[in-house]
Amino acid sequence: MEKKLYSINAIYHTPNDIIRAAKAVRDAGYTKFDVHTPYPVHGLDGAMGLKETKLGFVTLAAGILGAVGMISFASWVAVVDYPQVIGGKPYWSWPAFVPVTYEIAVLLAVLGTVGAMIAFFFKFPNTSHPLHDTPYMKKVSSDKFGVTIQAEDPQFDEKKVRDLLKTTGGEVEEVHYTEEFLTFKPNTFEPKFLLLLAGIALATSAGGYLYFNKVLYLPPFDWMVEQPRFDVQSTTDLFDDGLTMRLPVEGTIARGFMPYPYTLGAKADSVGKLLVNPVVKTAASLDLGKRKYLTYCSPCHGNFGSGDSRMNGQFPNPPTLHSDKVRTWPDGAIFHTITVGQNVMPGYQYQLSREERWAVVNYIRTLQRAYNAKESDLQ
Repeated sequence: MEKKLYSINAIYHTPNDIIRAAKAVRDAGYTKFDVHTPYPVHGLDGAMGLKETKLGFVTLAAGILGAVGMISFASWVAVVDYPQVIGGKPYWSWPAFVPVTYEIAVLLAVLGTVGAMIAFFFKFPNTSHPLHDTPYMKKVSSDKFGVTIQAEDPQFDEKKVRDLLKTTGGEVEEVHYTEEFLTFKPNTFEPKFLLLLAGIALATSAGGYLYFNKVLYLPPFDWMVEQPRFDVQSTTDLFDDGLTMRLPVEGTIARGFMPYPYTLGAKADSVGKLLVNPVVKTAASLDLGKRKYLTYCSPCHGNFGSGDSRMNGQFPNPPTLHSDKVRTWPDGAIFHTITVGQNVMPGYQYQLSREERWAVVNYIRTLQRAYNAKESDLQ
């Protein structure tokens, strides 16, 4: 079989030589030529006069297709197939679609670009090329620089090409088509090729499954899937008292909480001199104090603080809140009594907040003034 010429090549030794040669080939009007270097050479694309690749249009089209397809699918699911009201938002909520639309657009753009490169620009599955395994390719992939002008160039003339490359200082040589390249017929559905794709898919899937479901969960890296835990109110051998529910460390104070500094043993008269009522007597404060008083205080003290208990003798009746002692008490003394309790009266610091206890004090003062009104109050 007669050899068919593929290209005439030239070998150079420095980056400056290859740039001058590329400019000379470009200025001579050749369009079917290429340059090969062992590493990227700055300015070489300009010297060759390369145009912008059309691959960007494929990326743009694939990205738009992915975005439109994802928006359409999300709209169909949200409005037609599975409509749900979430947080009062409408069925079609654009902000909720943005993340997945962006991700699918990027994913499809990447896959479309890679697929177009492989299928159309590189003509896969054709992996043969006349330059493969030639002395020229071995040189330019190691430490030399080369220019190749293809025989199918419209201006190709073997003598003129040789003369041009020689004038640029290149070592000229020929490359012919291989028999394998000339006889190759691309067949995407060839059984060997399909088996190769199936094998790659199977190996990738199996490797991904094993890695993400087995390897990542080998001890000690089990990502806390299996955690030793205690059931509520169950017993355990881990602690000496056998209880799983632990009490806070002694002296622990909750964030934002100021503990009450006085105990049940402190005298109300003494504590009352140290505490100042911080709650102003407003309509809102008195209303709050009234509601809490009627809920927690009135069963024993009565609705008006007269000590007329509704407990029917279950507990001793408390003294009236309108006595001279209680009326002359400072607000802090009443607050202390409500907080820690007195005699059979329990403390209410866990039922009433600090503000609510002071509001109850204000309401008690209102009852006391109403029961002991002065003539000036009636004018």
